[in-house]
Amino acid sequence: MERTLSIIKPDGVRRALVGEVIKRFEQAGIRIAAMKMLHLSREQAKAFYAVHRERPFYDSLTEFMSSGPIVVMVLEADGAIQKNRDLMGATNFKDAAPGTIRHDFATDIEQNVVHGSDAPATALTEIAFFFSALEMV
Repeated sequence: MERTLSIIKPDGVRRALVGEVIKRFEQAGIRIAAMKMLHLSREQAKAFYAVHRERPFYDSLTEFMSSGPIVVMVLEADGAIQKNRDLMGATNFKDAAPGTIRHDFATDIEQNVVHGSDAPATALTEIAFFFSALEMV
C-alpha cells in the first residue's frame, strides 16, 4: 500500500466540494487513512510550499492557501500517488481531462480545488507536515 497527501484547497472548501472530492477518491478505491480540517497561517503556508519559494507564484499561492480552511487527507491505495494525480487532473484546469476534479471544478490555475503529492519522497514529507503516526488509521 502506498500513501499520499491530498489537500482540498480553500476554494474547494468554500464552494462545498469536500464531499464530492471524497466521493471520487472512495469510488476510485482509495482509502482515507487520516483527515482533518484546518486553517493555515501565512507562515505555515510558506513553510509547506517552501520548495517553491523562488518561483513567481509563491506569494500568491501562500496567500491563497492561508485564505480559508483546507481539508488535508492521507490517502492509501496501491499506486495511491498516481491514482490521486489521475483523479485530480492537470495543474492547469484548462489542460485537465474531462471527468477529473480540476477539469470539473477548478476556476484558476492556483484555485484548482486540490493538491496532491507528486512522488513518494514528497508524499512522506508532506504527510509528516500535517500528521503524526498516531493520527493515521
